[in-house]
Amino acid sequence: MTPTRTHPDTPRRRLLVVGNGMAGARTVEEILTRGGRDRFDITMIGDEPYGNYNRIMLSHVLAGESGIDDDLVLHPMSWYRENGVTLYAGDRAVTLDRFAKTVTCDSGRTVEYDLLIIATGSNTFFPNMDGLREADGRLGRGVFGFRNLADTNGMLQMADARDDMSAVVIGGGLLGLEAAYGLRTQGLAVTIVHSPGHLMNQQLDERGGRVLRTEIEKLGITVHTGTRTTAILRDDHNDVTGVRFADGTVVDTDMIVVAAGIRPNTEFARGGGLVVERGVVVDDRLCCEDESSVYAVGECVQHRGEVYGLVAPVWEQAVVLAEHLTGTDPDATYEGSRTSTKLKVAGIDVAAMGIKGPEHEDDEFVQFYDPRSGVYKAVVVRDDTLVGATLLGDIGKASMLGQVFDGKIDMPADRAALLFDLGEPRGAELAADLPDDTRVCICNGVSKGDIVACVHAGATTVADVCGRTRAGKGCGSCKSLVSDLVACAAGGALQEDPAANWYVPCIPLAKPELIAAIRDRNLRAVSQVFAELAPGGREDASAKMPLASLLRTIWGPDWVDERGALFINDRVHANIQRDGTFAVVPQMKGGVTTPEQLRRIADVADKYSVPMVKVTGGQRIDLLGIRKEDLPKVWADLGMPSGYAYGKSVRTVKTCVGSDYCRFGLGDSTGLGIAIEDRFQGLETPAKLKFAVAGCPRNCSEALCKDFGVVAVGDGCWEIYVGGAAGAHIRKGDLLATVGSGEAVLAVAGRFIQYYRENAKWLERTYDFVPRLGLDRLQALLIDDEENIVTGLDERIAAAVGGYRDPWLERTAPKSPAQFVPALPLLPLPQVPVR
Repeated sequence: MTPTRTHPDTPRRRLLVVGNGMAGARTVEEILTRGGRDRFDITMIGDEPYGNYNRIMLSHVLAGESGIDDDLVLHPMSWYRENGVTLYAGDRAVTLDRFAKTVTCDSGRTVEYDLLIIATGSNTFFPNMDGLREADGRLGRGVFGFRNLADTNGMLQMADARDDMSAVVIGGGLLGLEAAYGLRTQGLAVTIVHSPGHLMNQQLDERGGRVLRTEIEKLGITVHTGTRTTAILRDDHNDVTGVRFADGTVVDTDMIVVAAGIRPNTEFARGGGLVVERGVVVDDRLCCEDESSVYAVGECVQHRGEVYGLVAPVWEQAVVLAEHLTGTDPDATYEGSRTSTKLKVAGIDVAAMGIKGPEHEDDEFVQFYDPRSGVYKAVVVRDDTLVGATLLGDIGKASMLGQVFDGKIDMPADRAALLFDLGEPRGAELAADLPDDTRVCICNGVSKGDIVACVHAGATTVADVCGRTRAGKGCGSCKSLVSDLVACAAGGALQEDPAANWYVPCIPLAKPELIAAIRDRNLRAVSQVFAELAPGGREDASAKMPLASLLRTIWGPDWVDERGALFINDRVHANIQRDGTFAVVPQMKGGVTTPEQLRRIADVADKYSVPMVKVTGGQRIDLLGIRKEDLPKVWADLGMPSGYAYGKSVRTVKTCVGSDYCRFGLGDSTGLGIAIEDRFQGLETPAKLKFAVAGCPRNCSEALCKDFGVVAVGDGCWEIYVGGAAGAHIRKGDLLATVGSGEAVLAVAGRFIQYYRENAKWLERTYDFVPRLGLDRLQALLIDDEENIVTGLDERIAAAVGGYRDPWLERTAPKSPAQFVPALPLLPLPQVPVR
């Protein structure tokens, strides 16, 4: 396609886009691709203070599977400058004057236009319920939507406030399930409450919803369907304590996430006198009714009576509007979208298109229902045409069904071929047969033709193709098909992605090689590592925290502490909370305390007016709501070691009563737990590490589902389990060894911790690390010492233990004058355009 360019004498028109989300920014991108920079002076107004990002990826950020990086950010601030686009970020368009052709913003700024595109998207729908809002109409404390980065960051901060948080998610659709999965992954106890009778009722029929519910419950998430929430309950401090249902049932919780659907954001358009029904009414050119110079695109739009909450129609609308405005195709029209989705919901693959079930007497309805394996498949055929399909748990046929649904390939006579492979092509062979216009990545609008062209343009790996096209950077359900297409386009000569094994994205070294390079060059600061090992010395913000952790692992207290490389929790040695205060957790080794410690904690709570004192699931006491400036004084008054409830480190050792008091006890679990915590307290690890010791196989301290669990089995013997989990992932630990003494337990624990410190990926919990290496491999290395590494591990863990310094007791003096100064309230900043 050749872009139409403006004659030099043609005046440039002022194009204003209200909305800097996925629809607005994608439309501008399509306009620029078609020569729009020569035609228009483009201005954008976005109410969030950053560039355009991929909202689909927010669920990955919440689950800890992705950071605020290139996968999330679609258009960084530099993109606007490079393309001559003026962006007013962090400002909200509030008033439209269609006669003067001006838009006025919250800041008081007035922007003139010749052409206006409204791309205001949609908002979270908040049903009426008691306790939802403050008196001024704002959402109450502890209540979140799940629509933007601020919502996600707020949930993450609150989830990280303490170990035993719980959340209720109101809404069991796509967003609700993603929020529940993310919070469960963060270790919260999560309950979903859904008014309709089954989950994802917009996409699935009752039987599919039943299978999905079973899979969601396997994640440890509680589900209530056919249940309406009527009230959010709060305590005297206005903190969330629970929810009440219509039948009077109460569920205790600390956090509420409302994901009960979305509504088009039409307030700006309605205020300007545009025709608004369910959305902003547009014609087939995306032009607003009764207004020739105003257009609308995205989730705020109503076209032919339909509103769309999916991303694929947004991409189609953006192309049509760009074709029309640039004159590339003045006759381009948008005729609506056939809705189809392929996504990963809470880690479960789902594909749906068309209707959910038969609507006419003659409709053919073919189902496969296997709740035990979590698979459900159904198709609806009408007059030899596919009018609906649902796949859950196994979406291998989704691409073929999409082709049949769009009329690009013929309906098979044997309807079973729609659901199962009956000898037809698969993998790369199937990929080769797909038409070039097949939409592979629905999340980012990437076709097979885009992927093939990218390979032919020089991309040599799947990661390279994904980076250039953004295929697979949304829900991730298309990644296997993308791999097949890349292999097909490359003629099978697919290169391995070298970055797959890098410890951090900007330094081309695997973890063992990175550790060796840091030691050889005596690099003790994150800035030194970037300068010496990153190509061109380029710094990467996402690499700072893992590098700081690695340096502390290698050098202990002798690393160079650069404040900018640490998260706020590590800088002030406390857990930041939703309201900007902090949680302090003193150490109680093995869950054992004394009257003196309890009195000291009570005195501190009184002295500093601590709003909540909470017993945690890790057998400690949490002091919540402490102001930043009070932290050094609180530590000094407590005079107790840190309990490490905030860091990526060895956390707590949970114990049962053991043989001293329990009539079932076979071993002194309390004494051994205290010995373990004494030896390994606070050691830096790639992710948090939790221990437990049980005095008998009754497992009262839950040792079988900890990162490192020890169980007394009699005759002085102890079983050692590794890789257990009881958070978002439920996994019984693997039996690493049975040893004959507490000293042997300490030795094996040290070897396991040090090997994990040196070989695990950043943020890789042991429940992923242990299966990745394999139990046999770990036993061969750590128990049988087949590669003669045990002596080295013992020496390095001993050095790490010897270099331990308690951060509270050693650093009661601030590292800098500003370290414990309370943050000033945020003042409105002048809006500076990005050009």
